[in-house]
Amino acid sequence: MKIGMYMNKLSYLFLLLAGWLFVTSCNKTETYAEQKQRERNAINAFIVKQGINVISESDFENQNYTTDLSKNQYVLFEKSGVYMQIVEEGCGEKMASGESTTVLCRFSETNLLTDSMQLTNNNLYWNAVVDKMYVTKNGITYTASFDSSSSVMYKAYGSTSVPAGWLVPLTYINLGRPSTEEDKIAEVHLIVPHSQGQTNATSSVYPCYYEITYKRGR
Repeated sequence: MKIGMYMNKLSYLFLLLAGWLFVTSCNKTETYAEQKQRERNAINAFIVKQGINVISESDFENQNYTTDLSKNQYVLFEKSGVYMQIVEEGCGEKMASGESTTVLCRFSETNLLTDSMQLTNNNLYWNAVVDKMYVTKNGITYTASFDSSSSVMYKAYGSTSVPAGWLVPLTYINLGRPSTEEDKIAEVHLIVPHSQGQTNATSSVYPCYYEITYKRGR
């Protein structure tokens, strides 16, 4: 079992390294404008491949801030470039202004340039680790940092900074802890451009697709 877990960890490190080498080699011959165009092309290709129906923020508001899963809807936030699909709004309540809390996340991260999952804590090796964020809300602004002792994202990228894209859903989902079988935790799917992503994505200019659950900590 230990050998299998070790090999599993190595496979994820290899994927991270392979993705970094691929993006780095491209960056050496491309301008920043070309890198951003390559990113846009990757996002558009993913949208087409997945049959995603992109809706506007006004449509999202008119639908009471929900996305229709039967139509595979994602809302595009024009200012940030983040696309979001709310799979489950979640039990509990939304964060209040002035509140600070811990948020526990399970996630998978796919590099859209290499079309490969490069990081997740939804596997056997990381099963005991749930990424913990310390989140504060002031007005409509959220700030957050990862717990360096309990975060796969920190272990992979060496930064406690939470990708800005991860904070976008907090305005629209509830944070709670299930107390009945009917209660569900919040779940979203995100397409995150490099400007709203983790440190490697930001520096190497690549977009990521995330599937994330959010649960209020204790």
